[in-house]
Amino acid sequence: MPISPVASGAVKMKESDESKIPQNFYETREFMFTSESVSEGHPDKVSDQISDAILDAYLKEDPYARVAVETLVTTNRVVVAGEVRGSDQVTKSIPDIIRATVKKIGYEQDGFHWNNLEIENYVHGQSVDIAQGVDGQGGQSEGAGDQGIMFGYACTETDVLMPASIHYSHRILKNIADAVRAGDLPKIGPDSKSQITMNYKGVNPINTKSVVVSIQHPEEMTQKEVRDLIRPYVEKTLPEGWMCEDAEFYVNPTGKFVIGGPDGDTGLTGRKIIVDTYGGAAPHGGGAFSGKDPTKVDRSAAYAARYLAKNVVAAELAAACTVQLAYAIGVAKPLSLYVNTHGTGKVNEYEIADRLFAAMDLSPWGIREHLKLHKPIYERTAAYGHFGRQPTEDGGFSWEKTDLVDKLK
Repeated sequence: MPISPVASGAVKMKESDESKIPQNFYETREFMFTSESVSEGHPDKVSDQISDAILDAYLKEDPYARVAVETLVTTNRVVVAGEVRGSDQVTKSIPDIIRATVKKIGYEQDGFHWNNLEIENYVHGQSVDIAQGVDGQGGQSEGAGDQGIMFGYACTETDVLMPASIHYSHRILKNIADAVRAGDLPKIGPDSKSQITMNYKGVNPINTKSVVVSIQHPEEMTQKEVRDLIRPYVEKTLPEGWMCEDAEFYVNPTGKFVIGGPDGDTGLTGRKIIVDTYGGAAPHGGGAFSGKDPTKVDRSAAYAARYLAKNVVAAELAAACTVQLAYAIGVAKPLSLYVNTHGTGKVNEYEIADRLFAAMDLSPWGIREHLKLHKPIYERTAAYGHFGRQPTEDGGFSWEKTDLVDKLK
């Protein structure tokens, strides 16, 4: 049975409360906002991709495998640890999965080379105490894999209904990585970061205040050479006329970036949760995604919250929407659902929460069945953001669909 929006935490706003916010406040406010992204070659993202590649391997063998794997990377060494319930053959093949993932990212450097890595594998069986709480009796009685709160967000700033600063930060690095793979930027290394500051008026960005790109390069290249090489990709990524002033375009501000990747900085799974989500433009519950199978609501419920928020905005019920879900370990039903339209809603938030409960089963099992999350679709999410991506025919990024719009309208 659906949970009552009142019992779930949705609060019906009184008309007197709504009247306290000036009608033109969200249309006239001016501010700046900054978000950053990191590339697939960033040490933390290398760890995320390894963890999710291992997850995909287990799910390919058994769609209902249980996986929670963490990865550490440093100079020519990878350490994996975690709990699984799945194919022993996959467990034995973990070193091969790691090498293939690192090779795909592009690391063939003296300090981090896919073929020369020392690998330590500490993956073991899942705790029976955790398993019994999650398994329940199967189906809709299956409990959440952990307690926690999860947030989803959407807004009209971009065509993918994501905040502009994180969206374009991702796209800059993705376009550069694609150019490297195509052979157009052969001297650029895998490790890079971007940061964009946007000027806003009302609920919409109007231009770019500043852009920062730090990117790995050979010793012989000067800062200016790298800057001139990267600039066209930044200009191509941003909307026409949005490129910042030349004085606000920073490339390798320290002067050079030769030693990078895990040789320059240790990486860990789950350290880029703001990069993974909304760039700080919306709350985050604190749980990381990568390396976790979809029984872990840290992942699946965060995807569901994004799905609900995006459909609210796509249905034109609001220009921006935050959705929060809360769960307890071993309990199937969500403990609460909270909706905030940030003063942009055309429908009362109480009514939106009511519609969301009617539109989707938000139990862990219901989420996975609705979004088809039992598939090996996760490695691709581990770089350039889990949200704002295009759904794929094999079920990837299903939480980006807007197929609830008619129900919500």
